[in-house]
Amino acid sequence: MAVKLRLTRIGKKKQPQYRIVAADSRAPRDGRFIEILGHYDPRQDPSALTVDNDRAVAWLKQGAQPTERVAKLLKVSGAAEQFEAEKAADK
Repeated sequence: MAVKLRLTRIGKKKQPQYRIVAADSRAPRDGRFIEILGHYDPRQDPSALTVDNDRAVAWLKQGAQPTERVAKLLKVSGAAEQFEAEKAADK
């Protein structure tokens, strides 16, 4: 099963909010997911972002591939740097 870290849309019409989830790459965008890793609200100023960095790093270590937008959000939250540091420490 190929796992992706991606956004699923929640919220009302014209008021998007997103969940950051780990999901099977073949599942629909808003369909079944494995685990919720955080939330992203682009409408607030500044944008609201909450991510469970430890769980995100755990999924990245297991080979989950983030989408482009989620990769950017993980950089903002610090999970990407944490993953790179742990990956370098394992070598």
